[in-house]
Amino acid sequence: MSDELSTVFEALRRAASGLPDIIETTSYGTPALKVGKKLLARVKDADTVVLMCPLDEKEMLLEAAPAIYFETDHYKGWPAILVRLSQIPPEELRHRLERTWIRQAPKKLMDALAGSEGLIHGISSGRRPGRLL
Repeated sequence: MSDELSTVFEALRRAASGLPDIIETTSYGTPALKVGKKLLARVKDADTVVLMCPLDEKEMLLEAAPAIYFETDHYKGWPAILVRLSQIPPEELRHRLERTWIRQAPKKLMDALAGSEGLIHGISSGRRPGRLL
């Protein structure tokens, strides 16, 4: 892995620290994070992360913060958004990863955490949110 990709992946890894059952792997030949078998995010290039994101939320983010979030033709219509790592504040990246984790985590893991408090912001009952919190 190149130094540039390592730097991006390290930022992604820091933002996801403490999220349960994170797996470091690769996707399309670049470093990636998964929970169970589901992709959370992957490095695209030296300043871009691909983050899984529902289409309705993706549209909102594209409109609200075009300096941070964007898409190419390849990602149109897919539940993934491109993130400019140099533009996103670390706490925003963490928030996005938490939301993605909540949507992507296996039901069995969510059920196991249902009674736990304080593990992850937004997890209180083990239910998956259908919309923005």
